[in-house]
Amino acid sequence: MIDFQSKKGFICDMDGVLYHGNKLLPGASEFIRWLQENNKEYLFLTNNSGMTPRELHQKLARLGVNVPEEHFYTSALATAEFLRHQAPGCSAFVIGEAGLLNALYDAGITMNDVNPDYVVVGEGRNYSLESLTKATNLVLGGARLIGANSDVSGNIEHGMAPACRALIAPVEMATGKQAYFCGKPNPLMMRTGLRLLGCHSEEAVIIGDRMDTDIIAGTESGVDTVLVLSGVSTRETVKAFAYQPSVILDNIGCVIPDGN
Repeated sequence: MIDFQSKKGFICDMDGVLYHGNKLLPGASEFIRWLQENNKEYLFLTNNSGMTPRELHQKLARLGVNVPEEHFYTSALATAEFLRHQAPGCSAFVIGEAGLLNALYDAGITMNDVNPDYVVVGEGRNYSLESLTKATNLVLGGARLIGANSDVSGNIEHGMAPACRALIAPVEMATGKQAYFCGKPNPLMMRTGLRLLGCHSEEAVIIGDRMDTDIIAGTESGVDTVLVLSGVSTRETVKAFAYQPSVILDNIGCVIPDGN
């Protein structure tokens, strides 16, 4: 077992951990209250590229939980930070929503649908055959292909929806080019999370519902891992992976130590 009371920092996924769609999951509000009352450092690290930290703050507020904006870090922000370091002042053709577009703008990246340096794909309602065709030809013309995250699917209120890895696959297949993904489990995103928390890896824990993003990200970063069964994973699916979480819990409320 992990001594959660002794941990300084908590990195936590959102979809399938705190909520499903617009429904708060069991234990979520109690867990957040425990973090705040015990002065823990915490960061909600999500592969959702569509929403800004402000929108995530407002979403949780609508669900009855108050989490300030500075406690959110998204794959969109990780993507923007990666491009800012790789090619300052570069341009991109983007398939995505406000969270991704705003992050790129704030990093000094301009939009370009003629001869961009990069094609960047996240989740978005403007995803269409037209945008895919445009992205394909820009990549064939020399633009480098970037995915906000490598999730194949994601939780929605009434089931699952295709996520970034599934959406970018047609461009990879049509061009023969492989995308580079900036979100979890990319170690860059985990290192940024630890830096924002001011924690060393042994002082932190990562909590998520996916073996292929959250748990592998923590395992490869030397961080204790907690898999919760409120999202996509089950005890049976865990058996298919060579790596295992430190702890498996029914929901995030089970993290709270007894007596708190």
